[in-house]
Amino acid sequence: MKVLQFTVPIVQKGSLAVQEDILPYFYNYYHRHAEAQITLIIKGEGTFIAGNYTQPFKPGEVYLLGANQPHIFKADAHYFENQQENNIHAIHVYFDQDSLLKGILNLQELDGIRKFLLNAGNGYQLPEQYCGMASLMIKRINTTDRAERLFEFFRLLQFFANEVKDWKSLSNGFSKYSFTDSEGLRMNDIYQYTVEHYAENISLKKVSEVAHITPHAFCKYFKKHTRKTYMSFLNEIRINEACKRIINGDFDSISSIAYSIGFNNTITFNRVFKKVTGMTPSSYISGYKRK
Repeated sequence: MKVLQFTVPIVQKGSLAVQEDILPYFYNYYHRHAEAQITLIIKGEGTFIAGNYTQPFKPGEVYLLGANQPHIFKADAHYFENQQENNIHAIHVYFDQDSLLKGILNLQELDGIRKFLLNAGNGYQLPEQYCGMASLMIKRINTTDRAERLFEFFRLLQFFANEVKDWKSLSNGFSKYSFTDSEGLRMNDIYQYTVEHYAENISLKKVSEVAHITPHAFCKYFKKHTRKTYMSFLNEIRINEACKRIINGDFDSISSIAYSIGFNNTITFNRVFKKVTGMTPSSYISGYKRK
């Protein structure tokens, strides 16, 4: 899937590139790059999209993205309204996965890491209980250099491969990304428009105008490239926002959440919420309070 091809900013030659972002908002385009990526979110929250997968993201989380996996960390709207220099903080570790697999990871002693990376092409989210340790390791990678940085990086991969259980997959079961340049730009426009206007009554006519095709052609196009209907995708974005508001305590009632994120009634909201999350809104609220 060739969306927006991002060039990793490598300051000096080496096997790794580490980038620390302390910025008003995250890179605001649906993009990919040849390098695999490990990201630690230190500050900032919003909606994360990888391929045809969506979910909220928040501080403390760690993600592993495969080489050429399309993705965006889309910050919430208030980050763009209040553009302070330190609104978001993240550390990204970029590495040439193919070179590692063809080179040093052929060593028998590193076979566990090799198998782990071969299975990680569609991306993973690190389970919460491991994020504290991984955060320390990623920060060490960021503050070291050259050989020491490489050693710390392999310690992190060793930790991922041998210690972590129950990784969360960032895949809906489809691993092919076959968009052309123009299709990738079109999907970026669709995703951007949806994330920015999810609370509105988005008609197929309107979103198809964003994509510059007819409504009938849009339905077929979106289903072909995401394996889901546009309404399913829109509802996932809306329910992700509902979950964030519940977690942040930013709501007066279930009905207030429903209307504020684009649903016309609570019955539909409850049905869609259970379909997306596997539980009712009230059960989700109760479970989060217990947690």
